[in-house]
Amino acid sequence: MNTQKFRDLASVIERSRSDFDYAYSKGIMTLYARSLDQRHVEIEPGRSVVEFARGSYLGLDNHPMIVDAAIAALASYRSIQWSGARTRLNFSLTGDLEYSLSELFDARIVVYSLVLTANMSALPLLACGAFTRERRPVLVFDRFAHATLAYHKAVVAEDAQVLQIRHNDIEELEGICQKYTCVAYICDGVYSMGGNAPIRELLRLQERYGLFIYVDDAHGISIRGRHGQGYAKSQIADLGENTIIAASLSKGFGATGGVLMLGTEEQEKLLRRYAVPHAFSMGPDLAGIAGALASAEIHRSSELGERQARLARVVQAFDERMPTQSSGDGMPIRMVPIGESRAAVDTAAELLRRGFYVAAAFYPTVPRDKAALRICLTADHSQEEVTQLCASIRDIAYAPK
Repeated sequence: MNTQKFRDLASVIERSRSDFDYAYSKGIMTLYARSLDQRHVEIEPGRSVVEFARGSYLGLDNHPMIVDAAIAALASYRSIQWSGARTRLNFSLTGDLEYSLSELFDARIVVYSLVLTANMSALPLLACGAFTRERRPVLVFDRFAHATLAYHKAVVAEDAQVLQIRHNDIEELEGICQKYTCVAYICDGVYSMGGNAPIRELLRLQERYGLFIYVDDAHGISIRGRHGQGYAKSQIADLGENTIIAASLSKGFGATGGVLMLGTEEQEKLLRRYAVPHAFSMGPDLAGIAGALASAEIHRSSELGERQARLARVVQAFDERMPTQSSGDGMPIRMVPIGESRAAVDTAAELLRRGFYVAAAFYPTVPRDKAALRICLTADHSQEEVTQLCASIRDIAYAPK
């Protein structure tokens, strides 16, 4: 029996409480706002700021086609949600969405209310051997795998051996593949704190050792691929029986919900029959389903490529003005290192006072003493806004004291 401890929440609370208290006291946590044009939000009556915190990388969350489709569906169905398990009744639009996304992404699609519930569905089945021909795999988590993946370590450890490796360490992963006959690697496609998985190297290990690859590409969807298949799927033509991709419909896609991209009918049957969120809980709400259907049509049009190109120009503009470790990778997330947690909070608070809302990332989101500003760049940010943000960061955080 695997007795390794995978969570110590009490210790995390003890070590981070004072920094969270400080961040809340400075007014940069849990803001409530109203959408305005482009990336502007109203955080209090008469006061708007430009936000660099949302993950709507293509700016689709404000798209009139998506909003209008959601409103029309609510008017037609006269319901927001059907309270029942997915194995009973589903909105007919849910089937339409799964069919549409299956064509769009060239994979078998099951939709969920969140990426969290998508991961909650798949990982226990992976651990028990359901996806690996009844061989229980050794589950290898990347050190920086998103919290919605790492959260499940304690659960899956009941069925499988769980290991963790250094971030993107292909050599260490290959050593594990050489030691064990059945291995599954669990990682992000585009990491929420910057960077991305080495997909081509993972495919090499898959071809050589039969590695099962599970990728959460929540932050990579829409920003890559002719039809927005995402960072991971755009590099994997055929998922086959040894790859599953989880993705978000609420970040680059601009709607709400999550999906699993599957390669086989058997995987789909297992998920629909035995995954807890599918068998015992509800799916996406009606407005989210209709909005995602509208977004799928945008993904089939030339507008997607135009928005991807705009995003690329915004990312390049930021990199030219504020070089970071991720400069040049083309991804929309940038981490500007600050160091000490309270210094990052103070910087974010001063940026907010100047009209820019960015997130201060500190422990446990990032390692201790590695606090940073987390910048989410989108197709809707203007060159002027990027220039002003970078100038303000340099003035606040890097100017001589």
